[in-house]
Amino acid sequence: MSDFIDIAPEVAEALAAGKPVVALESTIISHGMPYPQNLETAQAVEQDVRDNGAVPATIAVIGGRCKIGLSPEELEYFAKGTDILKLSRRDIPYCIAKKRDGATTVSATMILAEKAGIRVFATGGIGGVHRDLAGNFDVSADLTELGKTSVAVVCAGAKAILDIPKTLEHLETLGVPVIAYGTDEFPAFYSVESGHKAPLRLDSPQDLAAFLKSKWEFGLEGGVVIGNPPEVDKALAREAIEGAIEDALADAKEQNILGRDVTPFLLARVTNLTEGKSLEANIALVRNNARLGAKIAVAMAG
Repeated sequence: MSDFIDIAPEVAEALAAGKPVVALESTIISHGMPYPQNLETAQAVEQDVRDNGAVPATIAVIGGRCKIGLSPEELEYFAKGTDILKLSRRDIPYCIAKKRDGATTVSATMILAEKAGIRVFATGGIGGVHRDLAGNFDVSADLTELGKTSVAVVCAGAKAILDIPKTLEHLETLGVPVIAYGTDEFPAFYSVESGHKAPLRLDSPQDLAAFLKSKWEFGLEGGVVIGNPPEVDKALAREAIEGAIEDALADAKEQNILGRDVTPFLLARVTNLTEGKSLEANIALVRNNARLGAKIAVAMAG
């Protein structure tokens, strides 16, 4: 592992001492939000993790080195960077071999977190099955990673631009537990409610920690999706956001946006169509997930 991975001293010390650590992705910095909101959000999310008793470990690849924990200077570098690859599982070896810079998506963050021994990862929303599945068969690598990599992903559900029922069905096929935190419905990213019942519900970080320990100590490998609904006063009404999503999807189809470019295009377009309200909601939900992730990591370490 040391041939490819550098663990920041603070993170390494915490892991060695059995203290709680929460993994954070870097794609949300380099590809998910505009500057300077991306840097401000990354800094705030790390502080949220600290304020709730855990050590943050933002994950990225810099010059072909896999970094578990970024310095303040590296965070700023990613926020301003223009030549940063977006990394999924398949892209990691290329980025390492070519000594490139890469921002980790959910799947790549899970891989590197597990290699470092980090079990809890907080993000915004997972990828999933896209709405026009028949047209392009676009299914995120996040789902297959969840089926085999033993990291819990705290998220506000799947990104709202996706097909939530199909995503839930796919996760079931892969044997991935999906737990809604404090609610019966699977959250819809910007919105508290999706209209789709979650397979499981748990109501405390302690219960979530006990579930994770039971799963992995029993020998059932693979990830867990923890759907944490956004705070009610910072969420957007499902009906209000749906119109913007439909318009953004139409724009993507008209402009022939495909593959890994679809999600960042749609999120940016929805931000524009909602006059920035979706970006505000996105920032709030990421921070909310970081706080819950820290509480779960603390409970697991206790």
